[in-house]
Amino acid sequence: MTSSTGSYNYKMFKYFNRKFKITEIEPPQDVKEAFLRFSNGGTHMGPDQLRLFMAEHQGEPTGAAASEADRVVEEVLRTNFHLVPIPNPKQGLALDDFFHYLLRDDLNGPISCQVHHDMTAPLSHYFIYTGHNSYLTGNQLSSDCSDAPITRALQRGVRVIELDMWPNSDKDDILVLHGRTLTSPVMLVKCLESIKEYAFVKSPYPVIITLEDHLTPELQAKVAEMATQIFGDTLHYPKADFLAEFPSPESLKNRIIISTKPPKEFLESKSAKDKSLFSPTGTHSSEDEAGGKETPDSTSEFDCDYRSESDQDCEDTNANQTPEYRRLITIHAGKPKGSLKEALRVFEDRVRRLSLSEQGLEKAASSHGTDLVRFTQRNILRVYPKGTRVTSSNYNPHLGWMHGAQMVAFNMQGYGKWLWKMHGMFRANGGCGYVKKPEFLMRQGPNKEVHDPKREHIVKKTLKVRVYMGDGWHLEFSPTHFDTFSPPDFYAKVHIVGVPGDNAKKKTRIIENDWFPVWDEEFEFPLTVPELALLRIEVREYDRSEKDDFGGQTCLPISELKTGFRAIPLHDKKGEKYKSVKLLMRFQFV
Repeated sequence: MTSSTGSYNYKMFKYFNRKFKITEIEPPQDVKEAFLRFSNGGTHMGPDQLRLFMAEHQGEPTGAAASEADRVVEEVLRTNFHLVPIPNPKQGLALDDFFHYLLRDDLNGPISCQVHHDMTAPLSHYFIYTGHNSYLTGNQLSSDCSDAPITRALQRGVRVIELDMWPNSDKDDILVLHGRTLTSPVMLVKCLESIKEYAFVKSPYPVIITLEDHLTPELQAKVAEMATQIFGDTLHYPKADFLAEFPSPESLKNRIIISTKPPKEFLESKSAKDKSLFSPTGTHSSEDEAGGKETPDSTSEFDCDYRSESDQDCEDTNANQTPEYRRLITIHAGKPKGSLKEALRVFEDRVRRLSLSEQGLEKAASSHGTDLVRFTQRNILRVYPKGTRVTSSNYNPHLGWMHGAQMVAFNMQGYGKWLWKMHGMFRANGGCGYVKKPEFLMRQGPNKEVHDPKREHIVKKTLKVRVYMGDGWHLEFSPTHFDTFSPPDFYAKVHIVGVPGDNAKKKTRIIENDWFPVWDEEFEFPLTVPELALLRIEVREYDRSEKDDFGGQTCLPISELKTGFRAIPLHDKKGEKYKSVKLLMRFQFV
């Protein structure tokens, strides 16, 4: 599959040269055979033949293949022959052109770049790309607060932005910071202005601002004035005090909506039943929504929440809440005051949002799994990192998704395998930030029975993954980035991450001293819940004496994988796409 075109020179100990042949990648044998088959043994694959290849081998819908084939031929030839006259497009693609097309992720990517889910269902029917403490630039205790991470999150497609609001020292303006820590503040007005500017650059679907409110009524009124002036017509106002059903993402396109706890006066006008479900205070933080500032020794997710003196003062003066503030709230948040069973009650006449820490979710899932699923069919469940994650690390999001949790809130400023999984989930549905939940999480039986996440599943399908080769590292890294004295020794790891029964790990062999590794290895993965499964791919460079070097990663939703040969672009640790680094792989479902 490779041919020699020159050599790399590496110096050892300043005196000795080591020469390694430079190999130019060639099409894998499977690609050559597919070309011969669809070109009918000819030297070129014409547009009609390419159309047949795209439909039969790649599994593209016939209509899409017909509309794309001509464009692909012209684009590939234009790119490959930009310095010489372009061949006749009707002649089609030679083998090398065909190979270059397969390696173009913009023309032959692994998933669709278009929104294709039904976007007319209520918000509770979707997983929503959700940030936690969206204003923090680093750790949870001492990092700076800024609007910059909010901007980056929105540019990535995050749809839920969390802001913790506190009074300034003069009690006449609002700061955003992680309360009771050493984090330096940023002005609320700056955060709101950045949200307005970047809310819809990535996606037209609604941005939800979750406000963690530690303010006096006077400052709440100021928040309402700020939001109204800054967002203008993009700010959505609910038509009723409580919604009987959430609106749809489609109906809220290019709109900003607010989610927070209703102020005290508003709730006191409701029945005692309401009071059992929602905290009557207007003060809280994300850590104490589910009942108690979390510590490593927390024993209950539903203990009384701890409040500072300023919070208590705010509660005591909460008798004159302003209607301007409460009328902004579309998604009402609440903190359970009774048992978990009571907190998860489903009402026919209203919907709401409940928040649990990751530990609270674990406890709820162990004893009330079906109640969680039933609750999330109409209501919204938000899950947030436990308070001990001071380094802004994250947790496994799948437990939340398995139980229908729409807002699995993540710290977006770092990196790691859990955040890569979050990126992967929300590459689905064109990266718009809303992913329709699987039908089995929304179904009810004749006796209102719902999906039980603890139930054992049978294998629904098997995914066959063939890892052919990698390319592009030589264009983005220095010759000595991976090894000082030789070209890199790459291997690829292929993981399935999903429900516990589907999790699996495979690894290719190590290809030594080669910038263009050719593995040509196939793996099979049986899947019981493919709707929630992700394919995580990571390339590492083997190091005998130290930790293996990072060479790129990506994570893809298996429910959206396109079959056939596909170009898989890799990303850096923070999730930014490399310009040139990619893998050629093949996907098949059997």
